[in-house]
Amino acid sequence: MGMSSGGEGAVPRINVTPLIDVLLVLLIIFMVITPVKPSKFEAKVPAEPKNEQQLDVKPNPLTLVISINRENRSISLNNDSGGSVDDPTALTAKLTDIFNQRTTNGVFREGTNEVEKTVFIKSPKLVKYGDVVKVIDAAKMAGASPIGLQIDDLTQ
Repeated sequence: MGMSSGGEGAVPRINVTPLIDVLLVLLIIFMVITPVKPSKFEAKVPAEPKNEQQLDVKPNPLTLVISINRENRSISLNNDSGGSVDDPTALTAKLTDIFNQRTTNGVFREGTNEVEKTVFIKSPKLVKYGDVVKVIDAAKMAGASPIGLQIDDLTQ
């Protein structure tokens, strides 16, 4: 810093060279820290059927599907009545009973040692979001995990 001690007073002059050096060092550090390759999201896509003759696929007997009827707000578990959206305690009791039986009988997910507790909720697009959430909560209270949502082939 140079200052003149003349009659007009001292005039400070800022040396910006060290500040630019610090800025460049920080820029290089941040460039090294950020990943060069962006992370990618892996999606599991179903494979195409190998044989066209194997189109007669039988449904898995362990699949649990909860359907919501839009007109009367009733719930059904695999085509059996399971109460209504306003009072899903019957559904929770049925699912808890099924999961306890599966635990007793040793029904496990394929390739794991976890009890099969997968549940699918089938609902038309026009059903209120809050009604679907009530059914999801009832299934979670019974111990269902994971829970999948289906909206296909439902025009109600």
